[in-house]
Amino acid sequence: MKMIKKHDKGLHPRNLHNDRYDFEALIKSEPKLAPYVRENPYGDLSIDFADPDAVLVLNKALLAHFYGIKNWRIPKQYLCPPIPGRADYIHYVADLLAVSNGGDVPTGSRVTALDIGVGANCIYPVIGHSVYGWRFVGTDIDPTSIRSAQSVIDANDALVGNIELRLQSNPEHIFSGIIQKNDRFDLTLCNPPFHRSEEEASAGTKRKIRNLTGKQSKGKTLNFGGQSNELWCRGGESAFIRKMAKQSAVHAAKVFWFTTLVSKKENLTAIYKALKPLNPVEVQTIEMRQGQKISRIVAWTFLTKKMQLQWRKERW
Repeated sequence: MKMIKKHDKGLHPRNLHNDRYDFEALIKSEPKLAPYVRENPYGDLSIDFADPDAVLVLNKALLAHFYGIKNWRIPKQYLCPPIPGRADYIHYVADLLAVSNGGDVPTGSRVTALDIGVGANCIYPVIGHSVYGWRFVGTDIDPTSIRSAQSVIDANDALVGNIELRLQSNPEHIFSGIIQKNDRFDLTLCNPPFHRSEEEASAGTKRKIRNLTGKQSKGKTLNFGGQSNELWCRGGESAFIRKMAKQSAVHAAKVFWFTTLVSKKENLTAIYKALKPLNPVEVQTIEMRQGQKISRIVAWTFLTKKMQLQWRKERW
C-alpha cells in the first residue's frame, strides 16, 4: 500500500480556489450573492457559512465564475457540496492518471469517469468536465437526484453530451447494472455516506452548526443539506467502501483506477483488510487538506503494469 502525502500548503496546486474568495468578482458572476456578503469581525468580506441559502448562492457564484456553469440548481434539502474540496478530489485523481501517462494528465473525452452517487448537484462531473474535458457517467439510487442532475446538464450547453446519468435500481449493487458490456472507465469516484445512522448524522449536523455559530442547534438543517442516502448508510463509510471493494473485483478489467473518498482515518485499516484478499496490483492512499480538515482518497487497480501500458496506448 502506497501513501501519498498531502500538499503542505493545503489545496491542490491546480485548484482554482487556493486564493481567498474575491467576493466582488463573484458578485459580478452571480449578482444574487450580493445581499449575503458583508464584513466579518476582521474587516473582510464574507458570508454566513451557517446560512444554507448563502452557501447555495455562493456555490452558484463559484461555478459560474470559475467553471462557466451559469445554470446550477438543486432541490431543497439536498446536499450542497463545498466546491473547493470537491475540486481537490478531481485534481488528485487527475495526478493519479498522469503517473501512468508519462506525467501528463490525459484530457478530453477520451477519458471517461464513473461517479458513484452523482447526487442532485452533479458536482464531480461538472468540475471534471469543465477543467479537464473528461466524459462522465453518473449513477445514483435516488430518482430525484438523477432528475436534478439531468436538469443541470440540460441547462448548460457545455455539459450536454458529455455527462450521462444511469439510475441504479438495486441499492445493494454499486457497479453491477451500471457498468455495461462495452464500457471502459479510466477511473471511478465516490463520496460515500459516512455516518452509520440517522442519529449519528443528526449529531454531526448539530456539531457543525455549533462550530460555525458557537450556538447549540435543536434542528436538523445543515448549511450543506443532505438527504438520508447522501449522509448515512448501515455501517457507515467503512461498510460501504468494503462492499465497493469486493464488488469492484468483478469488473477488474473494465476500470483502470477505482477510487473513493475516506473521511475517517480510523476506517483505513478495515478498508485495506477488505482489499487484500482481492489481490489488487496496487493500492494508494492520497491525503488532502482543506483548512484544518484532512481527508484522503483510497485508490486501487487490478491492472498489471503491462496491462496499464496497453490501456494507455489504446485510450490516451
